Amino acid sequence: MAVPEIQRILVVDDDPKIRRLLELKLDHAGFEVFIAASGQEALDIISRRGLPHLAIVDIMMPGMTGFEFCEAVQEFSDLPIVLLTAVDDEDTVIQGIERFAEDYIIKPFSPREMLARVQRVLRRIGDFAYTLEPITRIDDRLGVDFTHQQAVVDGQQIDLTPTETKLLYILIRNAGRTVTTDFLLRRLWPLEEMFEDTLRVHIHRLRQKIEADPRDPHYVVTERGLGYRFESSPK
Repeated sequence: MAVPEIQRILVVDDDPKIRRLLELKLDHAGFEVFIAASGQEALDIISRRGLPHLAIVDIMMPGMTGFEFCEAVQEFSDLPIVLLTAVDDEDTVIQGIERFAEDYIIKPFSPREMLARVQRVLRRIGDFAYTLEPITRIDDRLGVDFTHQQAVVDGQQIDLTPTETKLLYILIRNAGRTVTTDFLLRRLWPLEEMFEDTLRVHIHRLRQKIEADPRDPHYVVTERGLGYRFESSPK
């Protein structure tokens, strides 16, 4: 997988002035910026263009709220999200951080502060080697369509469950690095208490779908006592 040279950010806000401000500031900082006026438009962009590296999402929008957009996109990914809110309400902020967000920004905001928060989130997450296309191509054998929750294995489309899709996203985003069991449990089931046995079941089922030999996995490798590692260049 080729590492993209430019990181892409999706801005979702119904206020055209906010969208324009964010677009100009982020573009000047060297990001490629996608703009959406609603949650549904943002989902349509992701379906056409693939997942961005990070999304900045307004909470209070007509139609699909920011939280509803987050719920929809995190059905099939672990997309880093920075929330925008015009209400300095502690309960709302805590709910957003516990369920969806890496950080939040309260309106009105300083563009410099916004940029600093975005860059901090991206640094904390680190570089991740996936191309931003509707189908993330791992190698000649395997691709992943996160939006439609499918793996493409030897040219055949194979349906993935939401949990399998999100699990694969997290592993691919950290390709070449061990992802701990505790981290996977927290990201896959943030509001539920799950145990390692449950994760093992999902790992097993995912391997059955994407590995040439699930008994000798080349993509999803177990690091005993630690967690799992995704190999983007299987041996």
